Amino acid sequence: MSNVVSALNGQKVVGATTVAEQGLRGMITLRGDLSAARLKKACKAVTGAEMPGKRGVSIKGESGIAWMSPDELLLLVPHSEADAIVAKIDVALKGTHFLAVNVSDARAVISVHGAGAREVLARVCPADLRAKSLGAGEMRRTRLAQVPAAIWTQDGTDFNVICFRSVAGYVFDLLANAAATDGPGML
Repeated sequence: MSNVVSALNGQKVVGATTVAEQGLRGMITLRGDLSAARLKKACKAVTGAEMPGKRGVSIKGESGIAWMSPDELLLLVPHSEADAIVAKIDVALKGTHFLAVNVSDARAVISVHGAGAREVLARVCPADLRAKSLGAGEMRRTRLAQVPAAIWTQDGTDFNVICFRSVAGYVFDLLANAAATDGPGML
């Protein structure tokens, strides 16, 4: 039995737009040459997902790959398997220039879904979040008020926000407050 708890212990606010912590999520930062065949093969082997293009997210079941920068990916995996997956990556990429680190317990994931989810995010985010700028299967690194975050959507309507665990309460409250705000949407 694990004594690891999620950042917000499953906190959730339900309304026209629901804001909810997703619970424990395995996340591995992988830096290296994203065009290298060995790196692509290792990512596919541990996630089952295809390598995404620039700003893309590829999800397969509980796992996935998110493009974070020209030399960085975020691998999304079951929380309980993150350490073992880092070990597999270490073996698969031995002898190449790379870095693989389990950052699961340093991050939190919050979902924003329902009517007006895009507008809720736009109220607290300077990035252009219109569908033409953040569509299905895309990731955007930005800020939510004063803290760094990454936002992605698989279907263009439900959104996932990754932030540092240390600011998860602030981000949750910020999004819940934006979801409760009356008035016309921002987009």
